[in-house]
Amino acid sequence: MKTYHLTPRDFQLIDEAKRKITLLYEEDKHHVGAALHTESDNIVSAVHIEAYIGRVTVCAEAIAIGSAISSGESGFDTIVAVRHPHSDEENQQLKIVSPCGMCRELIFDYSPACFVILEIDEKLQKTKIEELLPLKYTR
Repeated sequence: MKTYHLTPRDFQLIDEAKRKITLLYEEDKHHVGAALHTESDNIVSAVHIEAYIGRVTVCAEAIAIGSAISSGESGFDTIVAVRHPHSDEENQQLKIVSPCGMCRELIFDYSPACFVILEIDEKLQKTKIEELLPLKYTR
């Protein structure tokens, strides 16, 4: 996987995702926050919404993308998601998480050059969405 240097702007994005989920964390409702840096240099953040029936749950990345689009944004530079631990977990540290398969599709569909910030083996890394979704189906 090709990786890129993290910038101060990337750390600002991580801080915003952490701030959002810390502010809005609610047991069994919201435990993932995402922040999206748009090509127009705005940051949009959101939390996921949990549902009793899992397939109704909407990921934080999808909500951030939808919010950005609804605000007139069309290009995305970088996205990151942060997981807040449940109250019964021993480790209570926030952790950067990789987007799920559906979010990878969504990110790629709306911004195929978007960067994604990940944590792999306890090390922060940044890569392009195409690295996480190789050989994506296109028309």
